[in-house]
Order: sequence, then structure tokens, then C-alpha cells
Amino acid sequence: MKTRVTRLGGLLAAYQRRDPAARSKLEIFLLYPGVHAVIYHRIAHWLLEHKLRFLARAVSQWARFWTGIEIHPGAKIGRRLVIDHGMGIVIGETAEIGDDCLLYQGVTLGGTGKDQGKRHPTLGNNVLVGSGAKVLGPFRVGDNSRIAAGAVVLREVPDNCTAVGVPAHVVRLQGRPVFFADDVDQISVEDPVMLELRELRSRVKRLEEKEHLQNEKPDFYLERIDEYDLPEYII
Repeated sequence: MKTRVTRLGGLLAAYQRRDPAARSKLEIFLLYPGVHAVIYHRIAHWLLEHKLRFLARAVSQWARFWTGIEIHPGAKIGRRLVIDHGMGIVIGETAEIGDDCLLYQGVTLGGTGKDQGKRHPTLGNNVLVGSGAKVLGPFRVGDNSRIAAGAVVLREVPDNCTAVGVPAHVVRLQGRPVFFADDVDQISVEDPVMLELRELRSRVKRLEEKEHLQNEKPDFYLERIDEYDLPEYII
């Protein structure tokens, strides 16, 4: 019993640390749907482990109706999971979530519909998943990684990385400490595809300017272009 109380206290403390709007543990316990969803899930998961499948699903469906957060009783959730707002979150049957993770509203930890057995993702410890992100498939998202808002992740994400875009691309963040679940910034990320497009646009612009300058030269100039890169000759 003491362990359960300590675990609940740790969960409420995690909300206080990560949510600037949280004023007291009592307010969090009574009014935060993420806390209610996790508590209901603990009950549903216990019932499922004791072969009371119908009751487990009944508790899960009640929690979905009450909180707007759908967690399958079979999912495995670690300690101090913070669910911010939470409306529209879906966590599949074989999903696994490590300790100290943070999920925002609209997140889906789902499957692709093609896998058997283990169908849903595994989140390591200290993982942040931004608003509306979809993590689909039986792969792992590494420790201290984060998924940017709106990303669609379809393959494994290594430790200490950020995944952005549709489909998501991984950006390694090396040489700096990473505690992303405490850093709630989920928009200040660079999309590598956008960086490449910017570089291509810049290159096209330079080529167009060069062509424009060449076309403006007087008619008495003749450029001789060959593999030897000879100088210009005046006729």
C-alpha cells in the first residue's frame, strides 16, 4: 500500500514539475484527466492479468468516456507518465511506455494493421511525444528522444534523437544533455527535408541570377566554354 501511495505521489509531483498551470497536488488528483486515465488503466491492467477480460475492457471504456483517453488494458505503462490535456490519445494493446514520459493531446501509439503479435510501439524512458503525433508499428523509440508535433513515425528512433515530419525523419542531437520530457518545447525543431529544400531553392536562385547576367552581356562578347575553362575572347 505504501508503494502505491509513493507511486501516486511521484505521478502528481511529475505533473507539478512539467505543467506550469498545476497549482497543487490536490487539484491535479481531482481535476486532471491524465491522472484519472492512468489510475483507471492500472485497475484495468490488473483485471486483465487476472483473466477478468470483460471487466478490464469495461473499466477501459469507462475511462475513455470519462477522460477522452483510450488506453487498452493490455498496454504496459511505466512510472510518472504525464498526459497533458490528453483528449484523443489512443494507446494500443501491445504498446509499452517507459518511465518519465510525456504525451500531448491527439497522440496515437498504434499499429499499421499488417503486424501480428507485437503490433504497437515501445517508448523508452524520458520520451516526449508532441501534439497529434502518430507512432505506428512494433519498433522502439529510444530513451531521451522526442517526437515533434504532427510527426508520423514509422520506423525506429535511436536514443537522444528528435523525429520530425511526415513521414518522420530522425535528427541526432549530440554533444549536449537531453532531458526532453522536462523540456516541453515541441515546435523548435528543424526538419531536414525543409533544410534541403531551402538549399536547393538558394542554389536555383544563384543559377538564375548567373544566367540573367550572362544574357545581359553586349553582343560583341563571345564566351568560349570548354573543358579547359579558357578566358573570354573579344571579337
